[in-house]
Order: sequence, then structure tokens, then C-alpha cells
Amino acid sequence: MSGLVGSTRHHSEEGMYGQIKLFSGTANPALAQEISDYLSVPLGGRDIIKFPNDNIFTRLHESVRGQDVFLIQPMCRPVNDHIMELLIMMDTLRRDSAGRITAVIPYYTYGRTDKKDQPRVPITARLLADMITVAGADRVLTIDLHAGQIQGFFTIPVDELTAFYLIRDYFRQKELPDMILVAPDVGASKKVRNLAQALNAPLAIIEKRRTGMDTQVLTVIGEVEGKNAIIYDDEIDTAKTLMDAVRVLKARGACDIYACATHPVFSDPALECIDASPLKEVVVTNTIPIPPEKMLPHITILSVGPLIGEVIRRIHLGLSVGELFEE
Repeated sequence: MSGLVGSTRHHSEEGMYGQIKLFSGTANPALAQEISDYLSVPLGGRDIIKFPNDNIFTRLHESVRGQDVFLIQPMCRPVNDHIMELLIMMDTLRRDSAGRITAVIPYYTYGRTDKKDQPRVPITARLLADMITVAGADRVLTIDLHAGQIQGFFTIPVDELTAFYLIRDYFRQKELPDMILVAPDVGASKKVRNLAQALNAPLAIIEKRRTGMDTQVLTVIGEVEGKNAIIYDDEIDTAKTLMDAVRVLKARGACDIYACATHPVFSDPALECIDASPLKEVVVTNTIPIPPEKMLPHITILSVGPLIGEVIRRIHLGLSVGELFEE
């Protein structure tokens, strides 16, 4: 991925579906603009109107007949509005005879509802996959799904990207002494182990037990005393898991504590908890926008715009996406 950032492409490159057409919902316009700038492809004009009765209406300003359309829309707050925007926009594109529609969903919500882990509950991640397909998507591009098996919920191609390398490179440049990577629970241990190997650092795992809707931290597997700890996860939601990890790490003698994650969901009271905590730095990406009034001075945002832009280019031209992640 070393040659990716900073290398812009031009919309004169044509694939089998004509030219690239980029459209965006209202969920993350800044990220959509970054992708547009990387590709030197302007964002298509569209109207998205929410009527007084909460119905959503969309209208394109240009024809997409026979074109290769990429619709950028993470499923972030307000989640249900942005899901409906995505579905209605795809239906609009399909009815205008787009040659191919790729749903670019940097953050895929409902990822935790990926299985029936108790009686009489839904599998909402699968339901969303069905809705996206029926609405007209020919393929999906997303980043760091909460559960890898969600790819299998789709009957269309899914390109799951990862922010792993952005996070790895960021912490390589920091050159922290006495570094240790920490998995906030056993389920995250494989992913965190890979980052530990990439940074040539040891691994610690926080063991916890779930009882109903609550969790209880039991112990830390690994020696964290006197080390600078980096907690790694796919998302930070309410930050309860993160705060539990910070408390137990401090109790076990860790020095500076960092947190990193792909998706800054930051549901209340996450930012208040982070601000009051001893965390040295929180590193996230811009898959989900953080309002300026909620930004904290020790939050660092890494951009996934160039990564998504390059993958869009490769999909459009029929080139390998996997080559981007080969070392």
C-alpha cells in the first residue's frame, strides 16, 4: 500500500461499464469528497429530500444509464435514515438503468446482530444484506466488518477492506518504547495478535465473562506492568469495553495507554468517558464523521479516503484488490 496515498487517478479511465460515476448520501459528505478528489471524478448531483412525514425522496441531476456507479453511504447515526437513503438512492440508480451499482458502505451497522445467540431474536445483519441486494446493488465495498461471516450473507460480491495497515503504519511511526498490544476481549485476540506481530510487540488479552447484557472483567493474560499499552478493536461504541480495559490495565501497572479502532461510533457517553479517562490518545478513521463540537484534542483521525478511492478505481478497471494488501 506504500504507493497508494497521494497518487490521483483520472476519470478518463474506462472499464467495461463506461465511466465512473460517484454519488453520495448525506451520511459522510467529507469522506465522499476525499474519494472524489482522489479519483478526480466529481460527485454526481442529486436531491435528497426528507418530507414533513419523514418520507425520503431522491432525484438525480444527470443520467447514469450504462455507467459504473459507486454510491458512498456509511450506516452511521441517524442509522435508520441513512439506511433508507442508501436503499432509495440505489433504487433510483437502478431505475435509471445504471450499468453496475456498487454500494460503498464504509461502516456496516447491525454487525453485532450476526447470529441467533438466544431464542426469538433476529439476524439483522443478514436482513440488511438482503435489503441492499433487492434495492439494486451489484456489489458491496465495506471496511472492517464486525463479524467476517457477514460477507456470506450477501449473494453478490463483497470487498471487505481493512484499516489495519493505516493503524499499523501510524504506530510504527510513533516508535513507542516498551509497547504491548491489548485485545479488549478474547474474540478480538486474533486480529490484535496480527497487529502485535506487525509491530514486533507482545500481546495481552483481557478476559471477561458476559452475563446477560452485562460483562465482567476477570483478568489480564500477559504482563503489562511498565509497558505502553495499545488497545485495538474494530469499533468504539459506548466505550464501556474500552473503559473496562483501561481500568484493569492501569490497575496492573501499565504506563501510557492508547486506543485504536476503525469505526468511531461514539454513542453516548463514549466521548465523556474518553475525555475523563487516562487515555493518552485515541486513533480512529473517518469511516464515520465526528462533529467538530465533539472532537477531543487527543483523538487522531486517519483517512480511509485514498484507500477507498484506489479500490474503486481497481474495481472499475477489473484489477486485483487483494494486491493492495500484499506485503
